[in-house]
Amino acid sequence: MHANGMRFSVFNAEGDLLATNDFYSIGGGFVINGKMAISRNPGPLPPREAQLAHEDNVPSMSTATSELAVEPVSDASLLKNHPVDVRENAFYKSIRRSEADSPRREGHAIDNDSSVAALPSKDFPMEPAQSPTEQPKQPPFPFRNMAQLLSLSRKHNLTIAQIVYENELTWYTPEEIENKIMHIWQVMDEGIRAGVLSEQETLPGSLRMKRRAPKLYARLMRGLYMGPRRLGNMGPDREGIPSRDRAPAGATELPAKVRDRQIARTPQIRGSFHHAVLPVPLRKPNFPAMDWLSCWAIATNEQVASGGRIVIAPTLGAAGIIPSVLRYVVEFVALTPEDEENLVKTFLLTAAAIGMLFKRGATISAAEGGCMAEVGTSCSMAAGAFAACMGASPEVIEQAAETAIEHNLGLTCDPVDGLVQAPCIERNAVGAVKAVVSANLALSSDGVHTITLDEAIHAARLTAADMHTKYKETSLSGLATTVKIPVAVPDC
Repeated sequence: MHANGMRFSVFNAEGDLLATNDFYSIGGGFVINGKMAISRNPGPLPPREAQLAHEDNVPSMSTATSELAVEPVSDASLLKNHPVDVRENAFYKSIRRSEADSPRREGHAIDNDSSVAALPSKDFPMEPAQSPTEQPKQPPFPFRNMAQLLSLSRKHNLTIAQIVYENELTWYTPEEIENKIMHIWQVMDEGIRAGVLSEQETLPGSLRMKRRAPKLYARLMRGLYMGPRRLGNMGPDREGIPSRDRAPAGATELPAKVRDRQIARTPQIRGSFHHAVLPVPLRKPNFPAMDWLSCWAIATNEQVASGGRIVIAPTLGAAGIIPSVLRYVVEFVALTPEDEENLVKTFLLTAAAIGMLFKRGATISAAEGGCMAEVGTSCSMAAGAFAACMGASPEVIEQAAETAIEHNLGLTCDPVDGLVQAPCIERNAVGAVKAVVSANLALSSDGVHTITLDEAIHAARLTAADMHTKYKETSLSGLATTVKIPVAVPDC
């Protein structure tokens, strides 16, 4: 299955192995409940296994294959509601297969009836049991896919963020909702701040990667990139923009010897066309928006790599995309403090709606769908939320989210040395930029598109099912095996 597995074993007073059950944490808050093995003939462990268990002070697990059986036993209550299909029983909190969208609900290969393969029911409650007279609260605008969400938006003349907000009122007061949202944003912002101001030079771990966010932040703050004041008026007359043949307004005339001085010729390499002899001064690109997004995303994920406090959005490995894009909205889009608070709510509520769709219809787990499930989902959430903050219609928001995930399909998860550092940190920076680009493309097309978000989510589900396990967070192929790193003593 996956490396992130844990086996629970049951022993009697004599130390005989009675049963085992495997559980796999596959990321994104998802847990897979593996097959249960029941002992046919409980008895003592073999001498060597007993010795090893005594030396390690832990029960041995190696006898499970020979002493245990996976077939149903006479006591049907033990397996009544146990999921035996380990490929298709992932669940998150109270989301059961019956509540998921059709791809996840139907599964790949269900070889048992629903009574056996069902997710935990009332006999195995995942939340506190309710009294027979108490009915669970139902939100006013339930939805399972984007088509239903768009239908609700048109019918009730509500934005996606407003629909999610009204649903949250089922369980929380307006004050509680506002406090939760602003607290989430506060933690995100603090994570960015800690990342850009960090004095730590290298990240923990065998890779010894250097922190880049502080240096990039320092360059941005020193004004090495063109800012709003230098951009000036972009009107027809281009006032305020200096040029080679015109000095800025108010500038004093240069001395003649300086004005008439010829620029020294750079040594040239002869060939099909001229090149300067290396090394030459680097040309500085002028993409301040891209640099800010990258800086904030890298800062957040460097905090992830160093054990800092962040918000999983929606997962640990993709935690930098949503904070980066939201930071951009707050910094460059918001007009007033009141507008800033409203945009934060709009952004996070819209992103939450899109994240729900991926959880129900596909996956947000890299162990199931590679980096596509984490960075791809986060990029889609950020793209839709950014479009919402720009005043886009629900149709345009859908297109932005679809464009973002469409161009992340098949993205593998191959972390070098098993660390969430390379290529994870850079992928968050690229994902943040891709989210804004996807939103801008959608904003320029008035929501007219061919592929729906539901179709893209279904494609993500199929892609995850077809992807080889080696490319799903196992570090068994891709960059994880092509990058050669020296063996180092672990830090802990």
